[in-house]
Amino acid sequence: MAEGTFGTAVNCMDGRVQLPIINWMVDKYHLDYVDMITEPGPDKILAERDAEGTASIKRRVEISVTKHGSRLVVLVSHGDCAGNPVPEEVHLGQLRKAMELVRSWDLPVTIVGVWLDDKTWQPEIVAVISP
Repeated sequence: MAEGTFGTAVNCMDGRVQLPIINWMVDKYHLDYVDMITEPGPDKILAERDAEGTASIKRRVEISVTKHGSRLVVLVSHGDCAGNPVPEEVHLGQLRKAMELVRSWDLPVTIVGVWLDDKTWQPEIVAVISP
């Protein structure tokens, strides 16, 4: 097991969303490190259960949980997403579906769904699922 406290973020590959999420997670959850799993539009990939994309994300989340001891998975949706260019309300619906899918993986983690608007880049908690 790695030294330090880890959390896991399933985030868009968009460079604008990396630091806001890392900084927020470190501050809010008192983490030392954030394992960043990125894809273009991960909320859509998980909500629609894209087989290849979902399997890849799941494998990486499991590594973070089993090898780094992460007990927190933050799923991120954001405005102005090039990989999933849909309105906010669609993102939020996908985010909730993605959270339910991650819950079905039976990992010992808290799952937090977060929205980042493309104006302030401030994380807003949408929902939380405790283990």
